[in-house]
Amino acid sequence: MSFEILDNPKAGRVKRAAALSRKKERLESGKFLVEGPQAVRELLMHRADLIETVFATTGSESWQLEIDRLASEVEVSIERVTEDVLAAIAETVQPQGVAAVARIPETSLEHAFEGARLVAVLHEVRDPGNAGTVLRAADAAGADAVIFSGDSIDPWHPKVVRSTTGSLFHLPVVVEKSLESVLSAAREAGLETIAADVRGAELTGATDDLAGPIAWVFGNEARGLEEAHRTSIGRSLKLPIFGAAESLNLATAASVLLYETAFAQRR
Repeated sequence: MSFEILDNPKAGRVKRAAALSRKKERLESGKFLVEGPQAVRELLMHRADLIETVFATTGSESWQLEIDRLASEVEVSIERVTEDVLAAIAETVQPQGVAAVARIPETSLEHAFEGARLVAVLHEVRDPGNAGTVLRAADAAGADAVIFSGDSIDPWHPKVVRSTTGSLFHLPVVVEKSLESVLSAAREAGLETIAADVRGAELTGATDDLAGPIAWVFGNEARGLEEAHRTSIGRSLKLPIFGAAESLNLATAASVLLYETAFAQRR
């Protein structure tokens, strides 16, 4: 592990890492930026094979000692940097002392659906906080994969990566432009496709019909799913509103539906 400190914010490797905050650079390089102790910790623990570089400031805080230990265990070297250099790399205004550059994993639809019982499909979901929260909820509910389709936000966007708090490294994540291709792959793998949609039937307390393998499809935050997509998906369900709230936001509704399915599948 090198202890030479990189102190030039304009160094080439610093600029290349910082450029990964832009989608164009991520697509061209096949790499993305991971920021903060929690995300880098999960990356080291679960997908160290993806790591190209870890940048970290010096110090003796608990997370720094843990990051050093984990990096040593998986034989990943750490590049020591000044706070100014880390600030130049990070997208956040107040970086937390560590960031990593990692390769975007390549996972096919067929691999993601193979043997799956619960999959979340995000179609035209644009908000990074919503996308990250749904991915995190899918991970917590024991889902087997998360698929981003249509013009959904890039799952490797720094804000999405941060909001997943490491769940991005726990399960397969696939980007597939065509929703029809996603639905076809799901059905070929034996999963029922269900749209989460306010125009669907209300989900009641009896959720035994969610016990089989299911791929939930969540649409755009403002528009939901197009009628043609709802028709091709088949069944549509919505959560009932028992109070005075006008609606539930996408991430909240998705979290409840994923957990309801997880409960039904485990009964």
